[in-house]
Amino acid sequence: MEHKKIYAHELGIDLSSKQETEYFKWFLASLLFGKPIQQDVAKRAYIEFVKEGLVTPEAILQAGWDKLVEVLDRGHYVRYDFSTATKLLDVSKMLKEKYGTLTELMRQSQSIDELSSRLQAFKGIGPKTTEIFLRDITPIFSKSHRC
Repeated sequence: MEHKKIYAHELGIDLSSKQETEYFKWFLASLLFGKPIQQDVAKRAYIEFVKEGLVTPEAILQAGWDKLVEVLDRGHYVRYDFSTATKLLDVSKMLKEKYGTLTELMRQSQSIDELSSRLQAFKGIGPKTTEIFLRDITPIFSKSHRC
């Protein structure tokens, strides 16, 4: 069954602003949409994160596991709530420790392939999540990496 692809602008995310917060929102959305879950459920969960202001790695780490599970459950993201809460904490922690920001992660990547590899080096990020994230980030990445 072919899913309709979701794009950043449909979630009110403005990647062209080149703001770190917008990049992270799309990253968060990609993590939620990367699971084999209904798109409207992933979208509802994403909206709950925005409502709670959990749209930075710092906010996610500060919220902690119980709070993340609660927000996921409110978005009806119940089948994967525990594993996703854990993944969001792991990914946010690694992003902060290794790169600081997504902007820096992209800056350090010489190509889309390298960016893809760096993303998949995160625990719990596979080809599907990476594909979703790169779908909307590639045009921006390509513009900023022209020689």
